[in-house]
Order: sequence, then structure tokens, then C-alpha cells
Amino acid sequence: MLKRDILKNVGSSWFSLGINVVLGFFIYPFILHSLGDAASGIWVLIFSVTGYYGIFDLGIRSSVIRYIAKYTAVQDKEGLAKFFNTILAAYTCIALATVVVTLALSFFVGSIFHIQPNFLHTAKLLFLMVGLSVALGFPLGIFAGILEGLQRFYLLNFTNVGGLLVRAALTVLALRHGYGLLTVGLITVLLPLLVSMLRAILVIRILPIPVSPKYLDRSVFKEMSNYSGTTFVIQMAYQLRFKTDAMVIGSFLNSSAITTFSIGGRLVDYAGQVVGSMAQIFVPMASQSDAKGDMGKLRKLFVAGNRACGLIIFPVSLILAILGKTVIEAWVGAKYVAASYPIMLILLIPTTLVLAQGASPRILFGMARHRTLAWITSMEGIANLILSIALVQRLGVIGDAIGTAIPLSFTAIYFTPRFLARELEMKQATFLREAYTLPILLCLPMTAALLALREWLPVHHLLPLLGEILLSMSVYGAGLFWAVRTGHVYKVGELVVNPELEAENTDLAETLHEA
Repeated sequence: MLKRDILKNVGSSWFSLGINVVLGFFIYPFILHSLGDAASGIWVLIFSVTGYYGIFDLGIRSSVIRYIAKYTAVQDKEGLAKFFNTILAAYTCIALATVVVTLALSFFVGSIFHIQPNFLHTAKLLFLMVGLSVALGFPLGIFAGILEGLQRFYLLNFTNVGGLLVRAALTVLALRHGYGLLTVGLITVLLPLLVSMLRAILVIRILPIPVSPKYLDRSVFKEMSNYSGTTFVIQMAYQLRFKTDAMVIGSFLNSSAITTFSIGGRLVDYAGQVVGSMAQIFVPMASQSDAKGDMGKLRKLFVAGNRACGLIIFPVSLILAILGKTVIEAWVGAKYVAASYPIMLILLIPTTLVLAQGASPRILFGMARHRTLAWITSMEGIANLILSIALVQRLGVIGDAIGTAIPLSFTAIYFTPRFLARELEMKQATFLREAYTLPILLCLPMTAALLALREWLPVHHLLPLLGEILLSMSVYGAGLFWAVRTGHVYKVGELVVNPELEAENTDLAETLHEA
């Protein structure tokens, strides 16, 4: 039953992601060429700026997933009602604050960023439109969190697919009929709100929860805040990591330079979404194991989960690294290759290292041991911003990419594997061997195939490129099929426990017990 649920959730997540990537791959060039570099850069800039509104979430979304799973597991209807009403009130206050901030900042869009005078009015209206939609998305987003907490990812994904298809169709129709940036922006922000309303209806049918001020509870708010506060720090760090590039480039260069950066960055983002859509299932799984005190299962989840991430991201990154120039040429045009490919490559290497460990932060969230992660990612985010500002003035767009890559590499190589291995009382070498030996070995034949195809069969158009990708993936798929049939994908060897860490934790537990 567990395997079937995992396959259903992961399968639907990949289906949703596949639709998203395919639509994005074909729609983005259409939008880019229809709007032009300047308008497209403003599009990226406004959505990047409003992306910072995510900090207003205050980490609450992560607590929704954790506590919904907790209360439904023990069938605590009273606790569930108190939690839902308390969090709904909190999000409503956040939404009102977001509206106020949006109205205030809309007056300063032109003075903060280098926007051409003929686009200034459009940029202000787009900023208002996106900001207000984000505000409404806070209370409506509760229902997506509830579906995740209930592990009904397939409902989340199928509603997402419907919204994506309708949004893509309306966007194409609008641009073909001569409508511009504001119409596309309205379509982009309105469809997610409609999808959120549909999810609210589904949640009400699955899990009826009474709505009343009498269920507001200060103790529930305090408990939620203790967990969410640490998540909030991580969210702010992620904003610095992923949302500052467009702002830095827009402040020191121009909106057209943002387009150049976003092409390379978007391809890396697509690779990240492949892993993220699978890794999201590890939060509730880790939370359940932690609640039962099953350290052995957590160790296996640590190894098997990150192995699965490696099996996904390594072949995707190889395709982008080896065939990346052809991908960009076939996607948006040859004129973007020279500028965007180096950016993609600089971002791809550290991002691959991070995504190969995609299960690790989810496990920490599930165990509620993410405080250290919060401070490390905060330092990384600050370093990212400082380096990007310093380097973009000397090296241009490439400098911004390098400023992002350096701290990201440090976190991926030095902190993440060492910290979680210590938390789970494992030897780091054991984790690395068990998690990544199989993915690396399976990628070797695919690497040879990609290099041979690039050398002997160079292509410049989309359909031949897809053929080469499918051919190389068939080589990888054959090895993966063998690994699945023989059970090597699921097999986890003897997870050697670090006796020193085990002794330290035992002594600490005894000391706390005596105290």
C-alpha cells in the first residue's frame, strides 16, 4: 500500500512537472519573441520582486503540512479545528499587510529599477496585479498545504495540470490577438487563484473542518510559531539565494540583461523542479518515522531518498551540460547561446550537488531539526547577495552567476551531507557510498553516448535534439531498468552507525533525563 501511494504521488508529481516543463519550453520562447527582450525582462523582474513576498509566509506553510499530518494521524478533530482557524486568521492578517506593502511600493518601481520610460506605467500596473494576487494566495494556499499533509499529492498535481493547460491556451490566444504584457500577467495570476479555490472545495469534501472564531487558540499559535520561525529564516535565505539575481541585474545593468540570465537560469530551474516534485513526499514520511522514534527507518530514508534524487538529477544535468548549447539554440534561438550557456553551466554544477541531496532538508523539516540549516542557508544567502553585487559590476551577468554559485557549492559540499549524517548518527562516507555509487555508475554509459552524439551528429533544431535526448536516455534507462529488476535501486546496505556520535547523544539524553 505504501509503495502504491508513493508511486501515485510521485507519478502524478512528475506528470504535472512534465506538463509544466513542456508548456514552459514552448510557451516561453513564444512570449519572449512576442513581447521582446525589454518587456520580457520586466516580466521576470516583477515576478522576482514579488517573489520576496514569500517571506511574509513566516514559515507557516511548512507547519500546515506537519500539523495536519499529525492531527489527522491521531484523529484529533478538536486540535485540527483549532489549528485551521488559527492559521486562517494568521494568513488573513498577512494578506492585508501584503496589500498595504504592494500599494506603497508601486510608487517606487521606476525609481528603484532601470526601466525604459515607455514601459514604466505598464511595470507599475503589473506590480500591483501580481502583488494583490500573492496577497489573496496566502489564505487560499492553506488548502494546498492540507492536501500535502494528507499526502493527497495527486489531487494537488492534477488541479495544477488543469490550471497550466488553461493558462497556456489563454496566453497563446491573447498574444496571437495582439494583447500585451498586462493581459498575459492577468492570465498568469488569475488561474492559480481559481485552482486554489478548486482545492478548497476538494479539502472541504475530504476533511470537513468547522470555521468559527471560538476555535482560535493562543497555545496553538505559539506552538505553530516555534516551528515556523525557523522555517521563516530558511525561506528568507532561499529568497536571497534564488530571487536576488534579477533584482541585482536590474539595478546595475538593464532589463534585457535579465532576459539573458533568465534563459540559463530557467533551464537549471527546470532540472530542480524534477527533483523537487519527487522530494516533497519525504517531509511527511520523515515526520511519521520521527514520531515513532524509528531511527533506522530515517537512516534508510536518508540514503534511499538521496539516491533517488541522484538518479533523477545526474542524467538531466549531463544532458544540459553536454548538449546545453543546442538546447538553448533550439529553444529560444542561436543569438542567446553565447551569453546564456556559460550562465547555465556556472549555475548547473553547484545546483546539481544541492539537488542530489534533495531529500536531506525535507528529512530535517520532518524531524523538526532544521534550526542549524536555517543559519547556514542564511549565511549562504547573504554571501550570495554580497558576491553578486560585487561581481556583477566587474563581470556583468556572468559575475552574478558566479556570486550565486560559490556559496551554493560550499553548502552542498561541506555542510549538508556532514550535518544530517551526524544528526542520524551515521558515518558520512557510508552515506555517500550507499547513496551515489549506483547513480554515478549508471551515468557513465550515458555520458559516453552524449559526447559521441555531440561530436558525430551535431543538430540545431528541436526535433533532432529530442531524438538525441531520447537516444541517450534510452542508454541510461536500460541501466536503470536493470537496477530496478535486480533490486539495486531499493537495496540499502548495512548503515554503519558512528559509535562516537551515538555515545555523545546517549550521554546527552541521560544528562537531560537526570536534570
